[in-house]
Formats: sequence, structure tokens, C-alpha cells
Amino acid sequence: MAYFLGVDTGGTYTDAVIVDEAATRVIGSAKSLTTRGDLALGIGRAVDAALAEAGVAPSQVALVSLSTTLATNALVEGQGGRVALVFIGFDDDDLDRGGLVEALKGDPVIRLAGGHTHAGTEFAALDLAALESQVAALGDQVMGFAVAARFATRNPAHEVAARDIIRRVTGRPVTCSHELSAQLNGPKRALTAVLNARLIGMIDRLVAACERHLAQVGIDAPLMVVRGDGALISAAMVRERPIETILSGPAASIVGARWLTGEKDALVSDIGGTTTDVALLRDGLPEIDPQGARVGGFRTMVEAVAMRTTGLGGDSEVHLVTEGLDGGLRLGPRRLVPVSLLASTHGAMVHAALDRWLSTETAGETDGRFAIPMGGNAGGLGPREVAVLSRLTEPMPVAQALTSRLEAAALDRLVARGLVMLSGVTPSDASHVLGRLSVWDGSAAEKAVRLLGRRRNGRGERFASDPAVFAQAIVDQLTQQTVDCLLEAAFDEDPAFAGEASEVLARHRLTVAGLRGHRGVVQITARLGVPVIGLGASAPSYYGAVGERLGCRMILPDHAGVANAIGAVVGQISQRATGLVTSPGEGRFTIHLPEGLTSYTDRDSALKALEAALTAEATTRARAAGAEDLRLTATRDIREAEVEGRSMFIEATVTVTASGRPRVAHGMAEKA
Repeated sequence: MAYFLGVDTGGTYTDAVIVDEAATRVIGSAKSLTTRGDLALGIGRAVDAALAEAGVAPSQVALVSLSTTLATNALVEGQGGRVALVFIGFDDDDLDRGGLVEALKGDPVIRLAGGHTHAGTEFAALDLAALESQVAALGDQVMGFAVAARFATRNPAHEVAARDIIRRVTGRPVTCSHELSAQLNGPKRALTAVLNARLIGMIDRLVAACERHLAQVGIDAPLMVVRGDGALISAAMVRERPIETILSGPAASIVGARWLTGEKDALVSDIGGTTTDVALLRDGLPEIDPQGARVGGFRTMVEAVAMRTTGLGGDSEVHLVTEGLDGGLRLGPRRLVPVSLLASTHGAMVHAALDRWLSTETAGETDGRFAIPMGGNAGGLGPREVAVLSRLTEPMPVAQALTSRLEAAALDRLVARGLVMLSGVTPSDASHVLGRLSVWDGSAAEKAVRLLGRRRNGRGERFASDPAVFAQAIVDQLTQQTVDCLLEAAFDEDPAFAGEASEVLARHRLTVAGLRGHRGVVQITARLGVPVIGLGASAPSYYGAVGERLGCRMILPDHAGVANAIGAVVGQISQRATGLVTSPGEGRFTIHLPEGLTSYTDRDSALKALEAALTAEATTRARAAGAEDLRLTATRDIREAEVEGRSMFIEATVTVTASGRPRVAHGMAEKA
């Protein structure tokens, strides 16, 4: 008998599940810590343990599918490698649109004349010599390039020419904006290309790590990856377009939630180490966000499940709010390595530092914080960043890595680049103090929480003298922020509140009073109208209280902790090709394709030719993505206007979708 293997690599844990060939039941599952230094180690431990629990030989695995939250986490936390943007035919104002400057974070921009018109004709010539000299100077300073040209979706010739030169001169990965979206809005396409380029190294390392372990243990089966809309694509394809894996883990969790519970209408809330991802199941299907995936404050052009992703998880940074007399707590959005986890591998160093900090009544600014080197491309760093990174030969207290206050900003930049991670108090540490978790070093967690509680509020009083009380306050804060997150998603999905600010509605006094069942001169009752499916390893620890606050049924299914890995392996492959027909003049109809423009004398001939070309493209993509037994669907969106009693053609968008089950390795049972 053949089996399917699903793997999900998150910020904290890597999960693996074995599902029978009919995809009707889980045979085995396992979790292992994600090992960022070498992802293959965490993947290998999870895969090997799942195979052992299932009693399945590697040769019996016919399909492997991978989902991940690493790309989502990187964007939420503002991390990723240094890239360069080649911006063709745009002006300075275009750089300020759509969050592009924020996404670049000071990375270099090469501005060139060029691009095309709305009709696909050349707007200005592209200076290839200037491009070649500038990218040659940048080649060893960046890990990849993003290329965006004016109206590239109408004619991608300048993007293609730039891509070919960059690859020849630097050998670095290149992302072209027209390859990621067929929509207009050049700055937004450029933003999506920049984020894609920033993620290429990370996703390539993940895929390579997975392939390395599969080969090592003798699993000879196709490797698929979950896309942000829940569909599957081949590992080779995702290496070129890693941006499509943003919301991969959350999308897989939606598929897994439906498979595990059979619920048709519910909010699905998946809590991980870094993020909480919330989406609505309606009639058994997740909604697709028509505006493109929004992650970490960026609105991309990537088609994905309509998901609200918040930087809130078991490993979220605990911030002390010192404004006001009493102060308070806030969690996230950055993920820290829990002190209890760091102590499980570097116990002597962590305990020595914690004991030293606790021995004095005066808390230092960085007490309780540790810095952990992660490796990676260090090109483009300034002198201060280089100096700090050179000292970080191993995990150490933050104060030990810094020689002055000026270097604190340098450390923050290293964290943003993903070259360093910080360790500090998180809800996971609080759960160890409360006895809800016991997998890591509970003693270190207790010391770290005690130390943080010693800090002073606006009254000059300690936040908490009892670490258990402070730990409960941290968990309560996680509950409250989860409730807010779910309410925001619910208000966004309820048509009665369309156009209203969901973050305001979720925290409105009437909403809060209604959830508490206020009974006075005015009586108010509010509750969530659909059940919540809680997913994630820590969901059973936190979500009972969330359900009570929202007055709803809370569903915590078996295997909730590995729902992403389950969703990864029960999905379908789907590839979509989109093209445009325009009419530059009466009696002329032009189809826009990557290889160029072709004109026809009548509308129907143009539409038929475009649909045939897109059918071939979608079929080729789907087969390259690993699909078989394809189903093809085509849609036409024709826009016309009435002028003096005559119907005048404006333009038409044609979309062809090819979908099917993943191709599996045959003859597994015979090999076994």
C-alpha cells in the first residue's frame, strides 16, 4: 500500500503526518523543533518519527507535500535578505506608492528609462549598457534582484531583457513582476517582486533541506509545496516564485481544518509560534482575497486565502507598557526564542546570566535578553553591524554583544535581516511557569518571568512580585488579543458591517459590554455566530478561555497540532493563466502574451486565439507543477460600452484554470 507524507515547517515546530493513499485517515504524526541553522535536522526528526509511529517504510511513500509559515513569518517580522530593485520607466512618485519604500528598507534601487504604453508599444528605449554596469557593481552586495517595468503586463519585453542581463552578469536569482501577476498597478507589482526576491534564499534552503532528507532516507516521491490559496505546486516551481508560499501554512491549515472536522461554516484560528491566522470557512470552502494577500502590512498581488494574519503566537515578544500609572502588557508582532527553549540547549550560559541579573535590584535595559547568530548572506552591512556580528560567535546575553548604545540599532538591523534572533520572555515561557507546558527548561522560564516582572510601572511599583501571577497576566493578554483578532475577522466577513473599521468595532464599548452580558438599564448580549476551530499545538492550552469570552462553540479536533501538515497532503494542484484582449483602434483587436503582441481583425477570433494560448500555458504549468488527470475551465470577462446606440468593445480578460490531483510515484507497494 502507498502512503502520503505531509510536512509543515513553522517558526517553532516542524510537523509531519502520514496519511493513507485514499487520504481518509492519519496513520502517524510527529513534531520536532524547527532547526533554523540546518532545516534538514528538524524536518528529518519529524519525518523519521512519523514514519516510525505509522510503521511505514520510506519506500512506501508515494507523495510528499510541504507547507510552511517561514515566508509569512519573515514578512510579518520585517525580515529577509538584501535585494535590489530594477525600476524601469517609473518616476520618483511611483516609489512612494503602495508601501514600496517601506518594503525596500533602504535596499538599492536602479532607476532606468524604458517601459511600454497601455497598448503594449515601447514608451522609451531601455539602456542595457547602464543596466549592465550598475548590476555588476551590486552583484555581491545583494542576494537577488527584482525587476519591474512600466506596463510590463501589456508587454514584458523590457523585464525579460533586464532579467537576462542580470542573470548573465551576476548569476543571482531574478524576479520579474509580470511573472507574478497579470494585473496593472506597477508599484504594487514591484512590491510583490521585491518581497519575492527577498524570500528566494529562505525558501530555496527549505526545499533543499527537505529534498536532502528525503534522499537520505530513501523516499523517492514527488515533492509538492502548498501555495497561498491552498493549491499545490511542484518544488521546482516554488523555488522561482516563493512569494506564492506566503500564507502557505495558513492555507494548509484551512484545508486541514475542513478535513479534520467536516465543518462547513466556521472561523478557523491557527496559532503558531509567530502568528495567529484567522479565516472563514463558508459552505466548506475558504474565501479567496480578491485584492491579494495582505501580510505584515503589505498588500501583495499574490492570490491567497482571505486570511487575517496577526503577529501573535506562543513565542511572541512580551512588551511592558509603561505609559500611565498602572501600565500593562502587549504581545508581538516579533517572535523571540523563548528563554526556556534557549536554556534547553545552552543551559549553563542562560542560567548564569539570569542568576547574575536577579542578584541585583536594579534591572539593566537588556537584562533577560539574549542574541543568537543565525548565519546567512552578510553583504551590504555597515561597520557597526559587522562589528556586532563578529562578536556573535555563539548565543550570548545581548549586553555582551554590544559595546555601546549606538550598537543597539545595529543589532536591530541584524535581526531585521534575519542574521540574528533575539531570545526573551514569551507566552511559552509563561505557560512553563504555570505548568501548562513542560517540554523545555521551566526553571529558566521562572527566572526570566520573575526578572521581567521586576520592572517598574508608572507608579514606580513592580509589575509583579510573583512570577506565577505575572505569567497568568501574560496568558490573559494572549487570550484578549486572540479574541480581538477573531472579532476583527468576524466583523470583516459580516456584510452588515461592510466598510466599517473592524479593529474599532472589535474593541467598541458596546461589543465589549455585549460579550460580558451587560445587564443594566440597557441590556446587551453579543456572541460569535459561528463556531471556532482552534488549530496549533498550543490551541488546547489557550483557546478554551477564548471560546468562553466569545460565547461560541470551540472545536479542538484530534491532530489539531499537525493540521497544517495534514492540509498539505490532501490538497489539489491548480494553475491559472490570464491574458488580455485590447482594441487600440476600430477593427483591431490585440492579444497580450509574454512572447509579444498579436493583432486580429475581429473580436471573436482574438478571444479564441487567446483562450487557446492560455489553455496551453495553464496545461503546461499544471503538468510542470506535478498534476495529472487535468480539468480545464475558462472564463471571459468582456467589458463593453454603449456609444450612440452601438456596443463598443473596451477590453476582455480571459482566464483558464487547469487543476488535478498531484502525480504520485507508482509501484510503491511492489518496492516495499
